[in-house]
Amino acid sequence: MTAPWAIRALVVLIALSALAVSYSVHQARRLTDESQKLQQQQTRLESQWSQLLLEHSTWGSYARVERLAREKLGMKLPKTDERVLIRP
Repeated sequence: MTAPWAIRALVVLIALSALAVSYSVHQARRLTDESQKLQQQQTRLESQWSQLLLEHSTWGSYARVERLAREKLGMKLPKTDERVLIRP
């Protein structure tokens, strides 16, 4: 016959095992949720980065800089006779 303490020990071990499984399932779900949120954030940040690169290239384009130099600063390319060559 099985000892009563052995049956009690098995019941306690089964209960602990059930709690451990429940906890690990909870952790897995929590980590999956966190992973999905981080992936969504990564997608948003990549999209924002692409927009910033496009904006950077637009604001720094040579045509825009030249147009602003002419319109706002009154700059122009010097004529041939206005150029001065400086030698070292």
